[in-house]
Amino acid sequence: MENETEPLLIEPKAILAEDKEVHRRRDSRGRDSRGRNKESYKRFDEEKNLDGWIPKTELGKDVKAGKIKSVDEIFESGRKILEAEIVDSLLDLKSDLLNVGQSKGKFGGGKRRAFKQTQKKTKEGNVPTFSVLAVVGNEQGYIGMAYGRAKETLPAREKAIRKAKLNIQKIQRGCGSYDCSCKEPHSIPMRVQGKCSSVTVKLMPAPQGTGLVAGDQLKKILKLVGIKDIYTKTSGTVRTTLNTAKACVDALEKLNDVQFKK
Repeated sequence: MENETEPLLIEPKAILAEDKEVHRRRDSRGRDSRGRNKESYKRFDEEKNLDGWIPKTELGKDVKAGKIKSVDEIFESGRKILEAEIVDSLLDLKSDLLNVGQSKGKFGGGKRRAFKQTQKKTKEGNVPTFSVLAVVGNEQGYIGMAYGRAKETLPAREKAIRKAKLNIQKIQRGCGSYDCSCKEPHSIPMRVQGKCSSVTVKLMPAPQGTGLVAGDQLKKILKLVGIKDIYTKTSGTVRTTLNTAKACVDALEKLNDVQFKK
């Protein structure tokens, strides 16, 4: 018919170019299907920008003024890091989330996911809470891990990453395998063992070309540390990702208790 208007055609490239928030369906509180609102996106973008960072601690003021140029100087002085922007300005960090949660499925057959959801029964109804286990590292021997909880997914992720940056520490790397005579820091210098609850993780040095002989979640931790070749052995309730990750970090921390001759 002549009175009918032609349908409006929008190219896919135009949709991708626009802001994603416009195309997400939001509820009465302005949240999208993932539990995010505009303020959450705004806070996430502000944390990435270091130009507008105003330090609140003496350590942060020294870092921004250029008096401190490395994280090792902070560790040697024994000062505590209370601002995540300090680590961002000194290290080029990468972050990853471990699968601590599980989606809904029949007979407990849901897929593993990064967000762990719990509920609290109240008079108003069920109040959900999301938990995230984040790991940060620069693949050069620095790593940090933390657990974050919030009422929404994105704030929980932000909190976990921010706390992980505050827990940054240096891990000693080396080559302790008898089958490899190199002196490059591609593995660990000796065997170590970490434990958390019923989970025990053993880390053993491996020669070059071996790769990361470990589970998927442990690979994320070892990769961010900067370890390329290693053997691992786990025992206990390994399906509890939180305890497995803590046991792995506990084993890596024990490498710093031993001093090696250079």
